[in-house]
Amino acid sequence: MSFEPILLKPIPDDDQIDVYEKHGGYSALAKALKEYSPEQITQIVIDSGLRGRGGAGFPTGRKWTFIPKDNTKPVYLCVNADESEPGTFKDRQLMREHPHLLIEGTIIAAYAINCHQAFIYIRGEFAAEARLLEKAIAEASTKGYLGKNILGSGFDLNITLYRGGGAYICGEETALMTSLEGGPGYPRVKPPFPAVAGLYGCPTIINNVETLCNLPPIVANGADWFKSYGTPKSPGTKIFCVSGHVNKPGNYELPMGVSMRELLFDYAGGIKNDKSLKAVIPGGSSVPMLTGDKIDVNMDFESLAEAGSMLGSAGVIVMDETTCIVKAAYVISRFYQHESCGQCTPCRQGTLWMYRILHRIEHGKGRTEELDLLLDICDNIEGNTICPLGDAAVPSVRTSIRLFRDEYEYHIKHKKCMVELGPRFE
Repeated sequence: MSFEPILLKPIPDDDQIDVYEKHGGYSALAKALKEYSPEQITQIVIDSGLRGRGGAGFPTGRKWTFIPKDNTKPVYLCVNADESEPGTFKDRQLMREHPHLLIEGTIIAAYAINCHQAFIYIRGEFAAEARLLEKAIAEASTKGYLGKNILGSGFDLNITLYRGGGAYICGEETALMTSLEGGPGYPRVKPPFPAVAGLYGCPTIINNVETLCNLPPIVANGADWFKSYGTPKSPGTKIFCVSGHVNKPGNYELPMGVSMRELLFDYAGGIKNDKSLKAVIPGGSSVPMLTGDKIDVNMDFESLAEAGSMLGSAGVIVMDETTCIVKAAYVISRFYQHESCGQCTPCRQGTLWMYRILHRIEHGKGRTEELDLLLDICDNIEGNTICPLGDAAVPSVRTSIRLFRDEYEYHIKHKKCMVELGPRFE
């Protein structure tokens, strides 16, 4: 299947506003402001079926409607550009190559929710992308797409770029808001939900970069056009971030529902060195592993859930037959232990114990009874924390044991991997 990307169009110098305008940039914004009311824009997005592209997959337009109708406070829009999930790198490419697409989508979303101050919260390590966005904001302001009375519509909007400190936890929406307010990135208990009482106690909508980048083409072409791609329950395209043991790792924008086999073999060039597929994490490090025999699963929210995993952020981590599953789980657990904010005991202690036990097993000091202990720890973390970070640490460990327990037992008994590996992590 050949497919012409919509968001990741290969347009040279598209970070420059003149080039972006030449290819139709900001025409969707002009159409939104001149032809539609905020309520009509919201309805178009609802009708399109656009679901959040950050991981949860919640209907975007429906989320906007949660702002109280009798609200008298300022409304804020926060763009979640704190992309930190291992295996996920789509938003970074969008910001680097198409920053004005994000700016235009942000303005359209702000118009729909009657917001006059938006924030782009970008991961601290994305220095180059931050500079490109600052430049894009300045160019858009000069051209009249930002500021007072945008395109003569009477709508005002300012966008402020805020660079985070590199904490994975700040990708969680309430931690993001706490960080924006100048505090440490600690998640908040919900309710109240951000749409009711978010940033500075005011109604706040948090949308992901890829989600907002879908708005200009939806407004320009209509809800039915968007629904012509993908599946009935997962419409549109999705950017799949393919990494690991493939010949052509990278971002691939394809219609929702494409099969994993097609994604990996027709686009990502197949498994390296003609090895067999052992396992895959289809939605970033926070979703359950699948074994290689699930390769014909369709890549959409519903199909992956039926297969026992999640679409998540669509970070497709590919592991061939030479992969040590124990080491893979150990490396992932180390990430979550390091990134836990420490606010909740189940996450703070649970991720630490998972990491320590996996470290012992990986280094030849594990005991068989620790496998069930790991599963017990997973059960005690899941559902017992303020935010989803603890829950995110569980799936890779739990499914690696359930699907590859024999490999763990071999590791413990023989104090080495079932497969030949390079140097171990120390």
